[in-house]
Amino acid sequence: MAERDKPLLIKRYASRRLYNTETSDYVTLEDIAGFIRANREVQIIDLKSGDDLTRQYLLQIIAEHESRGENVLPVDVLNDLVRSYMVPGGGVMPQFLQSSFEMLRDSQSQMAETMTAMNPMAQIPGFDAMKAQQEAFLKAMTGGLGTGWPGGPRETPKAEKTGGEDLNEIKKQLADLQDKLSKLK
Repeated sequence: MAERDKPLLIKRYASRRLYNTETSDYVTLEDIAGFIRANREVQIIDLKSGDDLTRQYLLQIIAEHESRGENVLPVDVLNDLVRSYMVPGGGVMPQFLQSSFEMLRDSQSQMAETMTAMNPMAQIPGFDAMKAQQEAFLKAMTGGLGTGWPGGPRETPKAEKTGGEDLNEIKKQLADLQDKLSKLK
């Protein structure tokens, strides 16, 4: 397994300081959020007990971003999450959220491939460098949410006009997901 594929091991000391075992330095929650935005998996372990603390630190990162006004989760979704904790066995919410995010990632990848294939500029020498620079800019501006979307969301209508097959598949998947969601209510 390549070094980049393994989760980055972060150790929490008794002083609650977080230690990056790869770079041998201390890191903050914001550093960890940066690793995750860069598509690096992390694992946070308590040095003394060996307990895996990853989940609680990821929730803490989300809570800090929400408290700073970077509201990504609507109140209705937060209410549904709290309700899901009240259901014996956790209900279907965790599986639903995981499936939804997997579908979102797959759709973004398909959209990026379609946009690249349809783009006449892709034949221009140096286009790959321009595309990488544009994706880095979009990633920086959107906190990683826009990765893989050349040109951003504005190009979606163009894709609907010219590249129907992949877009129709995405629409079908979204409709299937909405049907499943309506059956849960």
